[in-house]
Amino acid sequence: MKSFPMFFRTTGRRVVLAGGGEQAAQKARLILKTDAEIVLAAPELDAELAALVAEGRAAHHAGPLDAGLFKGAAMAFIATGCPGWDAALHGLAQAARVPVNVVDRPDLCDIITPSIVDRDPVVVAIGTEGTAPVLGREIKTRIERMLPANIGGLAALAGRLRPVVAERVPRAGRRAFWAWVFKGAPRDGWTRGAERDAARQIKAAIAAGGAPDTATEGSIALVGAGPGARDLLTMRAVERLQEADVIYYDRLVDPDVLELARRDAERVFVGKHVGAHAWPQAQINAVIVAEARKGRRVVRLKSGDPGIFGRAGEEIDAARAAGVAVEIVPGVTAASAAGAAMGESLTMRGHSDTLILATGTGCAQAPLPDCARFAGPGTTTAIYMGVRQAGRISAAFRARGLPGTAEVTVCVDASKPTERRFATTLDGLPGQLAAAEVTGSAILLFRWPTEVAAAAAMTPPPALQAG
Repeated sequence: MKSFPMFFRTTGRRVVLAGGGEQAAQKARLILKTDAEIVLAAPELDAELAALVAEGRAAHHAGPLDAGLFKGAAMAFIATGCPGWDAALHGLAQAARVPVNVVDRPDLCDIITPSIVDRDPVVVAIGTEGTAPVLGREIKTRIERMLPANIGGLAALAGRLRPVVAERVPRAGRRAFWAWVFKGAPRDGWTRGAERDAARQIKAAIAAGGAPDTATEGSIALVGAGPGARDLLTMRAVERLQEADVIYYDRLVDPDVLELARRDAERVFVGKHVGAHAWPQAQINAVIVAEARKGRRVVRLKSGDPGIFGRAGEEIDAARAAGVAVEIVPGVTAASAAGAAMGESLTMRGHSDTLILATGTGCAQAPLPDCARFAGPGTTTAIYMGVRQAGRISAAFRARGLPGTAEVTVCVDASKPTERRFATTLDGLPGQLAAAEVTGSAILLFRWPTEVAAAAAMTPPPALQAG
């Protein structure tokens, strides 16, 4: 290493920023994350920096600059934009024995600002010694995905409770206690947003003298894998995959998504797809509950969003009936991905102010759903699992008043490498699907033509016509 990574204490100390423009503002945004006293040294300040002074977040030094300005400061940043001034102020800071960073001048830098992942008081700093800042930002992005947004709050709580842990928990049990806090049920609950319950668990364990027996603890997370592309997963979904002991996944989950799971996680294909269920839903319910009761972290990985035509309700009911903690992690649903793939908005002011998500296929024993019953002028209807029922669905939309010449857009395997999309007419939809050999997952988007929607908007309701 050519630079040694370390953390500077800022409590009760000054940080001097020399410069009044955008470069100084960038450094100010960084230092504002700390509790340091910020001094802005420049004859004039831009609007952002002036607002910091007005709000009392920083002090303004508009007078002459000398070594006394820097004396005693924790660090200094030079960002005047003038090479001559930058070099002169660097000399003054060094004369005051203050570590200094001169923006865009690595040869004049005693300190280098890293890329930071901030989960105060948990802070991760990534540096490349100025050789590859883009790589540093890419690593930062990966760590941002790994660390829950609220994990710093759990660390802060642990810090406040350390004295009472030292008093109540025997020394021999403290390591196991903290491992349980940060790897067990308290962390799981905290990162799901149940901070109050997690804090109660921790305090109860302290009162009992140590971590509880975790042999019977387990949890289930119903995780949305999104439409296919793994970079469309949420950060929380990635976190749950990396924490999972066992993952039950469907046919539509892309293999690239599973690569985000930790290597030793067990992967079980449950093979659910329209018309042929290798695993009946009742069996899936039973096995995920059974695994959670063994104390394992179970992920039920579903394509799209688990709460949209994913039968999540049945799995939630099974988990709650068994007293197993269950969490829903939403995902990007296929309709959103289809609209994005086609470069279209699913709603449009003045034309389509209602979005309907419907399915063309229901349970095996139930009658086929009337997926067009809410459709009409001013609506966009996205039909899931409708390819096999295209003829019936087209007839239902004609019965609702959609002209046979109206355009219907089709998106197959949205966001996947196999993605296809095309447009057809309402009357031509069944034949076009057959000609294109569409048999798998596809979203069918139905919109009313602008002229039909406009005519409907101008027609008064029947009650007013009668009046």
